[in-house]
Amino acid sequence: MRETRPIFVGNVQIGGGAPVRVQSMTTTHPANIAATVSQIELLEEAGCEIVRVAVPDEEAVLALPKVKKSISIPLIADIHFNYRLAIKAIEKGADGVRINPGNIGGVKKLRAVVKVAKDYNTAVRIGVNSGSLEKEFLNLYQGPTPEAMVASALRAIHVLEDMDFFNFKVSLKSSSVLDTISAYRTLAQRVNYPFHLGVTEAGPPLRSAVKSAIALGILLSEGIGETIRVSVTGDPVVEMKIAYEILRALNLRQLGIDLISCPTCGRCQIDLFKLVNEVERALEWVKTPLKVAVMGCVVNGPGEAKEADIGIAGGKGVGILFKKGKVIKKIKEQDLLKVLEAEVKKMVAKED
Repeated sequence: MRETRPIFVGNVQIGGGAPVRVQSMTTTHPANIAATVSQIELLEEAGCEIVRVAVPDEEAVLALPKVKKSISIPLIADIHFNYRLAIKAIEKGADGVRINPGNIGGVKKLRAVVKVAKDYNTAVRIGVNSGSLEKEFLNLYQGPTPEAMVASALRAIHVLEDMDFFNFKVSLKSSSVLDTISAYRTLAQRVNYPFHLGVTEAGPPLRSAVKSAIALGILLSEGIGETIRVSVTGDPVVEMKIAYEILRALNLRQLGIDLISCPTCGRCQIDLFKLVNEVERALEWVKTPLKVAVMGCVVNGPGEAKEADIGIAGGKGVGILFKKGKVIKKIKEQDLLKVLEAEVKKMVAKED
């Protein structure tokens, strides 16, 4: 397991033995305060622990204090090109700033941002992106290779270290899964700062889920990565679901239900696809870790899903409720969802 320095973004610890933190980013302009706060509240409800907003202009900077006042998780300002916006965002109370060393304008401007971050004790992310690397590294390494990404990160890291500033994390994002893995592995051998993992421009939900599960899953299984974001083109709440499924599969974090269901076969006599979707929607409110099974065979279902805390299995006109593989009672097919939801409420109430 890779041991890292602890840093703090607001009151949230990253690295140093803390759980892997889940982040997201809003799709709104911060100046639209109501829409931004509304989206962050939905993300919080879904398990987001740190949220990032784009800060492309002065209007966005001025909105930061109002957004921050209305939410309960740390707020990060995402900065590209304009180092002055980064400084102003820090002064306006952002808990962290993301700086891209490839487009912030050089070492002198990076130092100017870090000086203010140090004064305000604000966290920084060195956010290297393969699509915006410095020309010198692109030329030296003949393209946006993992080696070029690592070189960009190391130069920025040395700048911060020379300024005696250590409250920072690092990301090395590429749209290539293999390049992302290689870059993080290489840098992990060189430094002990926390890493923010992600695959950039990962695409719509299905493609993003596959790319992120492979890249983040491999790295996290090797002990690399202290905070993650699954980048999805679409509703950022979907990012939370994918991120927590990745962490759940690796037994790193547990949040809400782990829904297991059979892929169906010719023995299935109910509309299992519909029932699974209904169960998933009905139990979205559950935050207690709970393994729930929805099976399509009354005979084999309980045994095949005996590791589930609770489950239902349906047949033609009749179904059963089971717990840990043992049948509790028979149920009419039309009552399967209702009975399951009622039993889950009882189980969650006991846990609370």
